[in-house]
Amino acid sequence: MDLIHTPGVAGLLSLLLLLWPVPPCQAQSVVKFSLPEEQPPNTLIGNPGETLGLDKINRLFKLEIGTPYLRVDETGGNLYTTETPIDREEMNCERPLECFLEFEVSVTNTLFNSVPILMEGKIHILDINDNTPSFSSPVISISIPEHTTAGTIVNIPTATDRDAGTNGVASYELLGNEAHGLFSLQVAEEHGEKLPQLIVTGHLDREQRDTYDLTIRVVDGGKPSRASTAILRITVLDINDNAPKFERSSYEGTVEENSPVGTSILQVRANDLDLGDNSQIEYTFAQAAESARRLLRLDKSSGWITVQGPVDREQINQFRFFVHARDKAPIPKQDRAAVTITVRDKNDNAPTIEIRGIGLVTHKDGVANIDEDVPVDSPVALVQVSDRDEGENAAVTCIVAGDVPFQLKPASEPSSERKKKFFLQTTTPLDYESVQDYLIEVVAVDSGNPPLSSSNTLKVQVVDVNDNPPIFTQNVIRVSIHENNQPYIPIVKVEATDADSGSNAELAYSLQPDPSISGLFDIDADTGEIRVNTILDRELKEHYEFKVAAADKGTPSLKGTATVVVSVLDENDNDPKFMLNSYSFSVRENLPPSSPVGMVTVSDADKDMNAQISLFVDPDNGEFEIQNGTGTILSRVSFDRERQSTYTFQLKAIDSGNPPRSAYVSVTINVLDENDNTPVITQPSNSSFQHINPLAQIGTSVEQVKAEDMDIGTNANLTYSIVGGNPFGLFHISHDGSILLDKEISRRHYGLHRLVVRVKDGGTPSRFATALVHIYVNDTMGNVSQVEALVGHSLNTPLDVDIAGDPEYEKSKQRSNVLFGVIAGIIAVILVIVIVVLIRYCRQKEAKSGYQAGKKENKDLYAPKQTNKNAKHKIKKNKPPKPTKPLEDDETGTQRGLQFNLINESSSDSPRIHLPLNCNPGSPDLGRHYRSNSPLPSIQLHPQSPTAGKKHQVVQDLPATNTFVGTGDNNSTGSDQYSDCSYKTNPPKYNKQICDDKHEINQLKICPVIVTLKMRGEVQLAAI
Repeated sequence: MDLIHTPGVAGLLSLLLLLWPVPPCQAQSVVKFSLPEEQPPNTLIGNPGETLGLDKINRLFKLEIGTPYLRVDETGGNLYTTETPIDREEMNCERPLECFLEFEVSVTNTLFNSVPILMEGKIHILDINDNTPSFSSPVISISIPEHTTAGTIVNIPTATDRDAGTNGVASYELLGNEAHGLFSLQVAEEHGEKLPQLIVTGHLDREQRDTYDLTIRVVDGGKPSRASTAILRITVLDINDNAPKFERSSYEGTVEENSPVGTSILQVRANDLDLGDNSQIEYTFAQAAESARRLLRLDKSSGWITVQGPVDREQINQFRFFVHARDKAPIPKQDRAAVTITVRDKNDNAPTIEIRGIGLVTHKDGVANIDEDVPVDSPVALVQVSDRDEGENAAVTCIVAGDVPFQLKPASEPSSERKKKFFLQTTTPLDYESVQDYLIEVVAVDSGNPPLSSSNTLKVQVVDVNDNPPIFTQNVIRVSIHENNQPYIPIVKVEATDADSGSNAELAYSLQPDPSISGLFDIDADTGEIRVNTILDRELKEHYEFKVAAADKGTPSLKGTATVVVSVLDENDNDPKFMLNSYSFSVRENLPPSSPVGMVTVSDADKDMNAQISLFVDPDNGEFEIQNGTGTILSRVSFDRERQSTYTFQLKAIDSGNPPRSAYVSVTINVLDENDNTPVITQPSNSSFQHINPLAQIGTSVEQVKAEDMDIGTNANLTYSIVGGNPFGLFHISHDGSILLDKEISRRHYGLHRLVVRVKDGGTPSRFATALVHIYVNDTMGNVSQVEALVGHSLNTPLDVDIAGDPEYEKSKQRSNVLFGVIAGIIAVILVIVIVVLIRYCRQKEAKSGYQAGKKENKDLYAPKQTNKNAKHKIKKNKPPKPTKPLEDDETGTQRGLQFNLINESSSDSPRIHLPLNCNPGSPDLGRHYRSNSPLPSIQLHPQSPTAGKKHQVVQDLPATNTFVGTGDNNSTGSDQYSDCSYKTNPPKYNKQICDDKHEINQLKICPVIVTLKMRGEVQLAAI
């Protein structure tokens, strides 16, 4: 393999890459299995073919990559382990937890010479707990200054375990009682690593004891677990106050591979607050791999990390280690920091090209043999191109140089840019007679700057075979023959040629096996003449297509084929045929004329003119017509099912053959019903009525509603419902139209009831009719004419007005209630007034004082009675003097108690009553009584009173508060002026208070009166 890196060659390769077409990628799934390490030989891993759904029949499986750890069953495709054990710890795993073993299996179809299938896969090697964790030394020494504060944490060197994951280091512990209560152990975790840390829990005194030997145990997480122990030797040192402290807990840096020795990468820095030697810091590697110590240098004083060996990213892509900073005190202290250095890639590796055999094609000494008759795109070799660099430096382009009939085609989707696989395939058929061998050069160029390239060659030798099959002069041979032919007559002769010579060009003709022509045709093997052996019928089969073959006598024999198409010509030997023996169509009524009512299908097994059919209505009575071509029957009339529900006629079909042939078929048209008729109510009539006795039982049938519908089916399904006139819910109607009594009849139900009954059909949309059902509820039917008059009135009453029972029943009930209330009120008023009069009369009699009515009408309306000589009442001295009046002789001694004056008010025609302010003690305070107890709106004294005199007439109107209104001292006062007057009956003397027009009247005593009543609340008062 040549490594090309000169600028001239690089430019030429770049030009080739631009001009040479790159084949498209072919996506291929990657099969993945998992297998624990250290499995015994012949352990079944899986079947890649079954995983991808490949058929195992006639397949050859070959392991291309995976030896010596794997083998594959050549016929079944199962993948097994071998005698070489798979040890995960010995494998070069990119990541500790992801360790894969790659394999490739090619699948070749042994029956057909097709392109092999390349299956790529990965086996995830699972870790088993086959390694015991261990410390780097059986004795681990650490130093701790005396008087170290309790709780101080001291790092302990970690143990290592070649296993990974849960099988790796899981925990640490101190064994026994050697710690003496001075130390304890805790386990921290940093970057996924378990870190043992010693904690000082007591007081350390070097003078008492300067060394402690403890046993530390490390255990992994496997099942079963593995463990080992070591001696942890603790030396107690003198005090060093301050430990060095790194500026950062972790450092990260990068370095380019192949960097010269001395290249600086990064600097770690720590500080110590002590003075003198205690502050002098020395840097050392800690827990660093051998490769890091070999390739990197750590300056002990400055902390600079530099390159001291050849750094190759392809070998080590990252360094991870710890750095200790330790002071130079007699009892040194230290700190630790993590360092990660990533190696950057440099384009220092040219692509690698590996060419090997694939499938049935084997390679020997860089030579591949292939038959000249392999199909195009047949793989000759598998080309694997890889580049150890990464990124753009690993992006490789691969081409075939030169003008050869071969190309590269991706064998699978690359798992990374660093490794690609291609099939080296033929692009054109190979011909031994033209070219016997080819020298193929494969060139690969990466994308680095500058690019690197490499090449590899393969010699392909073409093996001669009988690769020229016979060829017919025509690929498709067409011949025609009339049906009803004579048997055993020749129809055509075929001819083929062969480009080969000798026996490879001698031909033998045959018909390819075909069940569809078995016994119908045969061929002469030498001449190629084809004959028909039977009578053909075009109606059974119009075309016969079969293969004729010409085979040479080479080894192996090749043959060519041609297609023979025999067309059978038609003769008019078949009558037209309707699809059905008879047709029956259904149409809806009211369909307008010229509407389609049905379609018939007629066919003729013949073709062309012999199959052209004309249709006619037979007999043609003008009701229907038929369209030729579509077979659609059109109506010439409008259908009415109620008039005619069925039409029957015949159709005649005539073909255009010579002579013509015909056929007949019967057609029946059934007219379907539409909901075009409204239900008709036949019973009862709207003007009729039914009588029902109030004593009828619930469920008694009152009336039967009957209706008819000229439609049929659901359009004639009638439903009955009461939609109005049943406010009491007294009746209901059944599904058959029977009106039944639903409640007991009460007095308010007496009279005429008008039910609005709706009869609706089941059509869509539905139609309905409305009937009025009159029911007369009464004990007897004494006056039929009156009921008929009520029915007549009902017919003129809107349907939304309910007619049910006696309409005056509720009104009369309400009027009766009002009347009873009024009468009760009047009686109550009368009783109150009578009681009041009786009480006053009794009091007057007991006091032996009172008033009598004047005997003459020309005297004053009210005249005071003669004062009893034995009366104990006296008039106060401050009483104003009585006005002097001329009195008649018979009245001189009687007017002492009261004086009445008449004053005509300008605002009223009725004279007011002027009462003196002194009343006998026995006189009741009628003003107060009527103001509080009288139910009447007012009390008036009319001159029409039978006890009133002609000379004095007084009418008194009571205000709304049932109080008296009168005048005294020429001033009009209200009853409130009198309501505060008081009287005493027991004292021997009584006082009378004089009220003038500047003060309110506080007391008013009204003498007994006679009360007369009128019906409408008028009250008349007359003085006795």
